[in-house]
Amino acid sequence: MRQSLYPRLDPDPTARTPVRLAPVVPMTGRPGSQPSPHFARALHNSTGRPSLSGSQKVREALLLTFCDPIPRECLRLWLLTRRDWSRALHWLDISGLALYFLDRIEQLDLCDILPPAVLARLRQNLADNTRRTASMMEEWIEIQRSFHGAGLSWATLKGFSLYPQSVPRPQLRSQLDLDFLIAENSALAARNILEARGYRLHAISGRSWEFKRSSPTRITLDDLYKPTPHRTAELHLESSAAPSPLLERIEWRSFHHLWMPVLSPLDLFLGQGLHLYKHICSEGTRAAHLLEFRRHILARYDDAAFWRELQQLAEADPRSPIALGVAILLITHLMGSFAPPAFTSWTVDRLPPAARLWVDTYGHDFALGDFPGTKLYLLLQQALAPVGVAAKRSLRRSLIPKKLPPAITHAAPGEGLLARLRRNWTQLRFISIRARFHTVQGLRYLHESRRWRKLLAKIPTSD
Repeated sequence: MRQSLYPRLDPDPTARTPVRLAPVVPMTGRPGSQPSPHFARALHNSTGRPSLSGSQKVREALLLTFCDPIPRECLRLWLLTRRDWSRALHWLDISGLALYFLDRIEQLDLCDILPPAVLARLRQNLADNTRRTASMMEEWIEIQRSFHGAGLSWATLKGFSLYPQSVPRPQLRSQLDLDFLIAENSALAARNILEARGYRLHAISGRSWEFKRSSPTRITLDDLYKPTPHRTAELHLESSAAPSPLLERIEWRSFHHLWMPVLSPLDLFLGQGLHLYKHICSEGTRAAHLLEFRRHILARYDDAAFWRELQQLAEADPRSPIALGVAILLITHLMGSFAPPAFTSWTVDRLPPAARLWVDTYGHDFALGDFPGTKLYLLLQQALAPVGVAAKRSLRRSLIPKKLPPAITHAAPGEGLLARLRRNWTQLRFISIRARFHTVQGLRYLHESRRWRKLLAKIPTSD
């Protein structure tokens, strides 16, 4: 019999202590039942932030279930109606937390807080995503076999390489594409290999080449967990003139009885943190990225040698400690203190007061906001400019894009008139959504920028 691709693992390797529930109030009863007076008082006296909307308080409670012990803000989940859970499920899907959340409440034996239909939906999502992940892993393995046979120099980025430090089980992760770091002199051969497997070059951004195979005519959340023929692969080219090539420090790790090249532990961690910072300095980040980086830090918590070596590596670029500090501070603001002083002393402690103010003022709203996000990250970029962390794009270009958004659907061979009309209608809807986003969030940015200047004026200046 073929061995299972995903054997059930031992308890989460990132957990430093056994899971505990905060002794606030016994959680008894069924969803929708009336809470006891003790429960109601505990919820009323919780440390929820009044600046959050009702939906954001629910999202905060969902995120805090991953803390140990679970804080009292999570008690509000017991009061959610089925309609509330429907809205919460949408956010869990787009944030990448849905299957992590299911795994967590099953570990804590708290499935009773979910209506049966919600629990059944999450479990079906897990079953679908297990098949999807297995299919993606098979594709990932076959591509690398071809890379190896062609004698290329490459390594896996993100994705499957985050297991097990950041991801307890691969099928719990909402993975959308396959990423490879490839030596510049191997890029053309790698492109030929991908094209031979049915991929087509879709876009080039800097040193990143994006390939797609069998693009769907319509993209919906229903496709998020199900196996589909659609595939996306990205090649990230490493220059032969790079001062410290990552590909010279790779290590080989066994995946499903095969050895695959991945980044060294230090490069993997640093790359994950900088990738998270990149998302923070954008319209919005998936909460799953925050949780995964937090787990990685906890997995290394007591490894003093790792933090010393990481500091030496990161300080080769003065911007890296600042970027890591922003990521750690945001996660701390959302979920409480978790990172070791050996890490925070040269990251968080170096942040300018304006960056700390941004996290305190906008951190929750940014991480728990609605899709497709906000433009408030522009205020953070301005706060970091004085310490040498420059923005990728100008303020004007970020507020008013010069180009239409990229196509999200593509013509299929032999496409008929009806299919073409549907595809064009989908693209027009996408353009209208993006236009509305830029208009609404641009106006919000202008409003908040005035408030931001007033807040900055209150920061004490050092002599």
